[in-house]
Amino acid sequence: MNTNLGLIGKKLGNTQIFDEDGSVTRVTAIEVGPCTVLGKRTPERDGYSALIVGLGEKREKLVNKPEAGFFAKAGQKPCKTVKEFRVAAEQLEAFEVGQVIKPSQCFAEGSKVDVSGVSKGRGFTGVLKRWGFKGAGTDGHGTHEYKRHGGSIGANMTPGRVLAGLKMAGQYGNKRVTVLNLKVAKVLDDEGVVLVKGAVPGPRNGILTVRGAVKAKAAKNAAA
Repeated sequence: MNTNLGLIGKKLGNTQIFDEDGSVTRVTAIEVGPCTVLGKRTPERDGYSALIVGLGEKREKLVNKPEAGFFAKAGQKPCKTVKEFRVAAEQLEAFEVGQVIKPSQCFAEGSKVDVSGVSKGRGFTGVLKRWGFKGAGTDGHGTHEYKRHGGSIGANMTPGRVLAGLKMAGQYGNKRVTVLNLKVAKVLDDEGVVLVKGAVPGPRNGILTVRGAVKAKAAKNAAA
């Protein structure tokens, strides 16, 4: 389980930055704030430790009574997006309810992060686009209308049925995706933006969660 601190962000888009030696780094700009601490989960009361973080504003008429009670108890305005981040119990003491978390408190230039979001929905697609199948490739021998089909999916005798989980046509995208071990290229505290090297899931203005990489330390030890 990832117990590294993280923030909720919004994907702004892709750009590039130039290093001192003139090399180009392609990055994704993520606006990770302002994120406000709305509450805490403690081991004594809840059985685990976590920070409850909110991003954006939400009209009060769109908030139901349980949510309204939660925000009133925290003394904060309703937030559009609310998420919990599991953290170590000692990290809870560093934050207070109502505090705005700065990007530099969670990330540093050169560190690794995991970015999660909902991928772009591409509707119902065939096996060539969804799974990268090569296609039938039968241009002769009397075969027609079969170039983009998936081919055989079972047998008559054994097993006598179509096995579950085969790669077929269907819904492509619109699923939660996590990209691991992306490098932080730059942290812009004043703008509340983090530049991450590489691509992240989802469309522009999509909601993301950015937190310290869960496998970065294990990969470092394995290399050693």
